Amino acid sequence: MKFLVLLFAYAVGGWAQSCSPQPGASNFARLVEVSQSSTFINYQSATADRAIDGYKTGIFSAQPCTHTNNEKDPWWRLDLKQSYKIDTIVITNRQDCCSERLKGAEVRVGNSADNKNPVCGTINDISNPIITLCCKGMEGRYVSVVIPGRSEYLTLCEVEVYGVPPSRDTNHCG
Repeated sequence: MKFLVLLFAYAVGGWAQSCSPQPGASNFARLVEVSQSSTFINYQSATADRAIDGYKTGIFSAQPCTHTNNEKDPWWRLDLKQSYKIDTIVITNRQDCCSERLKGAEVRVGNSADNKNPVCGTINDISNPIITLCCKGMEGRYVSVVIPGRSEYLTLCEVEVYGVPPSRDTNHCG
């Protein structure tokens, strides 16, 4: 009986901590400013904005993905133009090959444009092409994906950001 109670408590706790976007939630990563450390010389169409174009296919030949050169500490950065409380970041990894390149990447959230913001999560499991990170209300204007400490290609097929827009003070005199 104790086992069933513990199993039930674990299942409920796991469900309560799920950070999947709520149905109808707005993806704040659309139509904002993006940049990356470089664009792969052989695929000049693999620009930073490919990760926010709404195409979630992870097949690079369909050209919906970003791609940097092979470089030390490659990065991709999203500028939301204002600070948000970010609950969930969903990343679509490449599926046709090379998914292991994203292993060890850090997803950072904060108000500094230098990619040294606090870490929301590190990508350690690449077995599923859809990677969901729980940021638990981290505040920030910038979301970046950085592969620290090694030379690598950085490829992202889609990045979605969900949370709460900044609150507006509606109780002011004017």
